[in-house]
This record gives sequence, structure tokens and C-alpha cells, in this order.
Amino acid sequence: MHLAILLAAGAGATWALGAQPRGWWPLLPLGVAALTIALHGRGLRARLWLGGLAGAVLYGTTLGWLTGFAAAGYVAIAALEAVMLAAAVGLVPTARSGRWAGGWWALPAGLVLLDAAQTRFPFGGFPLPALVHGQLDGPFVLAAPLGGSLLVTAVAATAGVGLAALVLSSGRARLIAVGAAVAVAGVPVAVGAAVATDDAGSLDVAVVQGGGPRGLRAVFTDPQDTTDRQFAVAEQIEGSPDLVLLPETVISVAGSIAGSAGDVRTAELARRLDAPIVVGVVENQGSGFRNAAVLWGPDGTILGRYEKEHRVPFGEYIPGRELLSRVTDLTALVPRDAIAGEGTAVLESPAGPLGVVISYEVLFADRVREAVTAGGRIVLVPTNAASYVTEDVPAIEVAGARLRALEYGRTVLQSAPTGYSVVVAPDGRVLAQSGLDGPALLRETVPLRTGLTPYARTGDGPMLVLAALALLLPVLMRRRAAR
Repeated sequence: MHLAILLAAGAGATWALGAQPRGWWPLLPLGVAALTIALHGRGLRARLWLGGLAGAVLYGTTLGWLTGFAAAGYVAIAALEAVMLAAAVGLVPTARSGRWAGGWWALPAGLVLLDAAQTRFPFGGFPLPALVHGQLDGPFVLAAPLGGSLLVTAVAATAGVGLAALVLSSGRARLIAVGAAVAVAGVPVAVGAAVATDDAGSLDVAVVQGGGPRGLRAVFTDPQDTTDRQFAVAEQIEGSPDLVLLPETVISVAGSIAGSAGDVRTAELARRLDAPIVVGVVENQGSGFRNAAVLWGPDGTILGRYEKEHRVPFGEYIPGRELLSRVTDLTALVPRDAIAGEGTAVLESPAGPLGVVISYEVLFADRVREAVTAGGRIVLVPTNAASYVTEDVPAIEVAGARLRALEYGRTVLQSAPTGYSVVVAPDGRVLAQSGLDGPALLRETVPLRTGLTPYARTGDGPMLVLAALALLLPVLMRRRAAR
């Protein structure tokens, strides 16, 4: 058991080292190999403890940035994520005997269910970090167009099972196990690499990052300073690009943006550039606010808007505000709750239909799927990561943007006031990226795409079914053999 404890802790540490901003992709399969060996022959109670230990090391290490907001929140989220990993590991039938046994190789299925759960729970999802975010520079991510992030996690973890088989099996059984792992990991990568969407021309785009201080909550900043910094960079744009993207929450107004000073200023810029401009706008309304991406046309008129639907818990709204306000004054850091938006994540523009998600939403494949299936030929991600001191969350957002580009075969443009602004090609390559905190202007000619990848058509459903079957298969096979 002592060796198993060391291997489980080592798996958590290995995954933590592989997380963003490092993105060392081989460490996911190596951690899976270590944990698979640790779990071999273990009953439910041991699996839960070993999974919880791996989770405590992983999330205790990678969620340290949360202490900059609330130490109690860090402890609660890290503990909850560790429990979720323990539950996922507990589902894997690694025991030598009993009803739930015979599937020492099924850890990838448990990790798939974990990844799926993290995008849905708690508070609608908290995939920070997800194991898949470390895979963007490795070969396994090529499976993304076929089955999304869940398939990428599955094939990377299956490679780890193949490594574990070298230790846990021998003779003909070893050859079969390793061969099966190679096939299961390799075939989706090969098929996914061959998936392509259809060319639909190109756009000359300008992505704006105004720069500024980091690590400050919005309540401690002057919104006008943020506006001025972004426009100072935008006014340096030369010529007439096809599209200009500014970050999230660039303009803050009381009431509607229409007719405000921010509207006038953006309209003047759009007319000067003779280009459509998308800008992040905050509209304060009573005790709430709307977080929107607003589109101005080349003639300076407002053509459309998308309002953020997937809000950041404790960042844009406080779950249980009334109760929490009785025990802590930290709720004052988010004085208003964001109003969840409605409608389709597409802006119809002179440059064509623009898919758009805002900030945190890029970490949720279903939000981008809505944008792409509604006709978006490119995906825009206005974001704001200025409140984070470290680069962990900005790097995770870049990983999310790259993963979405691959899953859906679309160019992704991400604009931040500070953090990382980035231009990502449909194959996940970074074409241009800003520094973490300084001003930047990214100007690139990028492809437009139409058509849907297999993942865009199916979503996560097939992978969830396959993961459940993988966990049940060894149990069913043992029962059949016992008859």
C-alpha cells in the first residue's frame, strides 16, 4: 500500500506539472500509468483514498491562484475537485474479485467522466484546470475534431494505460494490452488529423490589447482608464481591416450603450477605419449588469449584440449572495450580479457571420458549438483576465481557445486588456500572441471556414456513452463468465 500511496501522489504531482502554463503533454499519460499501477487490484475504499490523494496534490497545487481572491474559496474548491477525482477513480473496476472488478485498464473512462462533470458542476462548471489543457502541444489533441476534449483526454490516458501494461502484464497478455492501447489511442488521432472544414475566404483582422495593471478587482479600478488604454491602441490601427476586436468590459455605462459617450467614441473609430468593430460592454442596470459583445458597423451604427450566458461564479455573480453576505464582506468585491444573456452566439456582420463567446465561455465547448452550428465562420473571444496576478488562468484561456479551434475547425480571435490576446488558426496553431500585461496590436490575415466537424455534429454524447460502456464492460464480462 505504501507504494500505491507514493504512486497516487506522484500521479497528482505529474499532472500538476503538466498543467498550464507549462503544458507538458507527456505527463498526462505518465500520471495515468502511475495511478493505474497504484489502483491495480484495489477495492472501492482504497480507490477512493488513492484518487482523493491524487486529487489533493493536483488541485492543491494548480488552484493556488484562488488564494488571491479568498483562501476559504481555494480550500473549498480544491477539496471539491479532489472529491470529484476520487469519485471518478472509484468508478474504475480495478478489484481482483467481486462484482466491480476486472477492468484495471479502465481509468481513461473515469477521467472522461471527470472532465465532463467539471464542465457542468459546480455552479454550471469549473474546468480550471482540466487535464486536457496540457495536451495542446502533443499529438493526442489531433483527435479533437472527432470527439472533442473528452476524446483527447481518453486517448492520452489510454497511452498511459499502455505504459502501465508493460508493468502489470507479461507474455502474450502484455502484447495484447499494449497493442490495444496503441490502437485505441492511435486510430482516433489519425482519423481526427484528417478532418477538415471548408475554406470560405479570409479576413484581415486586428486584435487589440490595451495593457494595464494586473491583480486588481474591477471595484478598485476606474473603468474610464481601461477604456482609454484600449482605444489608445485601437487608434494605432492603419488602413481598413475587415474586422477589429476589442476586449471584454472595455466600456462601462449606466443603462444602455446606445447614445452613450462609449457609443459615440466607438462609432467614430468604426467610421475612420471603415471597418466593423466588436467591443466588450458592461451595462449597469440597478442591482445587476449585462456583459455584452456589441458590434458596430463601418458606418458607426450598432448592428447587433451578444450577451454572456455562462457567468463566472463568484466573479460575475455570487451564488447564495444573501446567505454569504451574512458571514463575509467579500461579497462586496462583486457588488452587482451579472444578468445571464439569451439568444444565439452569432453576430451578423459585413464580414460575415461571427461566432462569439465571452471570456470564461471559451472553456465550455457547448457555447462554441452553438456559435459554429448557427453559422459562425470565425469565433471571437473578448475576455478580461486583469484580476489574476499569475499567468495560470490566462494560459488556460489560450489553451481553451486552441482546443475550440481544433474541435470546430474555426479561427479563434481572443482579445484581453491584459492577459493573453491570441490569434489561433483552425488547426490550433498560435499565429500571434501578446505578452501578459503590456499593450499589443495583433494584425493577421486569417482563414474563414464553413462546414461542421464530426464533433460539432455530435457533441459529447457519444464519448459519454463509450466511457460508461468501458466501465461496465469488464463487470458484464465477469458476470457472463460466471454463469
